[in-house]
Amino acid sequence: MKMSCLPTLPFAKSARLSALLMATFGGSLMADVPIFEQNARHHPVLARSGMVSTQEAHATRAAREVLEAGGNAIDAAVVAGFALAVTLPRAGPLGGGGFMVVHLAEGSRTFAVDYRERAPAAAHRDLFLNEAGEADANKSRWSSLAVGVPGNVAGFLHVLENYGTLSRADALAPAIQLAEEGFPVTPDFHASLLFSAPRLVRDPDARRIFLQDTGQPPPIGSIFRQPELAKSLRMIATDGASAFYEGPIAHALVEYMQATDGLITLEDLATYEPIERDTVTGTYRGYRVHSMPPPSSGGVHLVQILKKLEPFDLSPEEAGSAAVLHLLSEAMKRAYADRSEYLGDPDFVDVPVASLLNPAYLAARMADFDPARATPAENILPGDVAVQEGGDNTTHFSVVDAAGNAVSNTYSINFSYGVHRMIPGTGILLNNTMDDFAAKPGVPNAYGLIGGDRNAVAGGKRMLSSMTPTIVFDAEDNVFLVTGSPGGSRIITTTLQILLNVIDFRMNIAAATSAPRIHHQWLPDEIRIEEGISPDTRRLLEQKGHRVRQQPAMGSTQSILRTEQGWWSGVSDPRRPDALTEGY
Repeated sequence: MKMSCLPTLPFAKSARLSALLMATFGGSLMADVPIFEQNARHHPVLARSGMVSTQEAHATRAAREVLEAGGNAIDAAVVAGFALAVTLPRAGPLGGGGFMVVHLAEGSRTFAVDYRERAPAAAHRDLFLNEAGEADANKSRWSSLAVGVPGNVAGFLHVLENYGTLSRADALAPAIQLAEEGFPVTPDFHASLLFSAPRLVRDPDARRIFLQDTGQPPPIGSIFRQPELAKSLRMIATDGASAFYEGPIAHALVEYMQATDGLITLEDLATYEPIERDTVTGTYRGYRVHSMPPPSSGGVHLVQILKKLEPFDLSPEEAGSAAVLHLLSEAMKRAYADRSEYLGDPDFVDVPVASLLNPAYLAARMADFDPARATPAENILPGDVAVQEGGDNTTHFSVVDAAGNAVSNTYSINFSYGVHRMIPGTGILLNNTMDDFAAKPGVPNAYGLIGGDRNAVAGGKRMLSSMTPTIVFDAEDNVFLVTGSPGGSRIITTTLQILLNVIDFRMNIAAATSAPRIHHQWLPDEIRIEEGISPDTRRLLEQKGHRVRQQPAMGSTQSILRTEQGWWSGVSDPRRPDALTEGY
């Protein structure tokens, strides 16, 4: 039986909401929050009513308080999104963009919101080529040309104004307070700044805000404040999206672009709009999967791989075996070969989603699968589908509420701290997501992904992404699983393995999250594995002809699963120490 959705009341009209907001946000958000959290925060959490899972504890707590006070999942998602812009600057700043999958219990409607960055109108196919006609990584990754028109502010305010119950002021209050009062520098935050300091130090504003006079990060345990970002957030709370896309922030951004040979203009900003799209949908062993459509490749290839695996019996006893990992890698590499050819912005090119998900096509793609031997990548080409000519720092959060509404959201500025540049005087970091275009079709980007003509640079176009926010429904049409992950090219396969671990291997959400992961993206022709895959399994994979390479941890999933008893069970990925899941 479906639960009715929450009443749509203005946030200020609820006495309980207002009182709880005052109690929560009227005092310090740092109260009773230890600098060093115990690993218990990564244990599974059970809750009857609602749950929030994000990559940073302050954002989780702020969003959970909104749910507990009677706000809906959309309210909590927006609160989390703006809070992460303050507390997770390496991945969630206002200067980025992303994708959201939303399920509204009332009317049982599930849809996607595309607030991905967009290329400036002046961008063109050869933008990132040097005089010799070769791709220039410095241009596409580290210059002002690398900055796409940001979508975060427009995206979050779009869903808040259309599907939430909070006022802008209430939704931004936690983020403003975190920016003004600050929060303790954790070891993880300190380490991220230490890694990025050599580039952050080159930008006057980024150096002044993120580093000390010595060029070193602030010490662990010190309070990190961002008064300029708080001022920008207050402008957005007062004037809405126009503050960012037409007002003082827009003018500051364009002035910076003009001074540093960037392309973004006031018209680029004023004409930016988020787009609601139909999700990519598929079934897997009786479950219904809703994920992100193009310009993300995530949903298409998640469903592709699932349908390629469905004819095979994946028993719980074989989880992590060489036979299963071999099968997964072979299905993965065929999907990534298709990605190189067919995916792009559907507003500019025809993306043959239906053909790529056609059962006959998928069966043909796996027809040459050999259980005993790896197929060399050089022998795998993009599939032959009918086409009419006509996307590593990211973060994910998941939210469910008592009414059955759910949000799965992944957003990014591409590299950690993006382009390592700030809009002067605003505290807002900028993205370098223009590198997600194919600077030169056939040449790998920073993640080793090959792009084709459909993902070539063009003015006004959204760049291809791998972000895969996903909501899975059970046979009774209840929300069963809300999940997603950061991780660049590995996002799709990370999300895939959460689904497989829960559905096929019958793991609880904590075990599904902690299990070691693999990744194969066609080129380079290698299986990337995490620590935890046994040496015996690795040898068996190598005997099948795979090149196996152990690499650092993959992803940071934030997942919420419905238990057989109807409770929510959630967990934050232990691969990122500051993450937190809370419910009520």
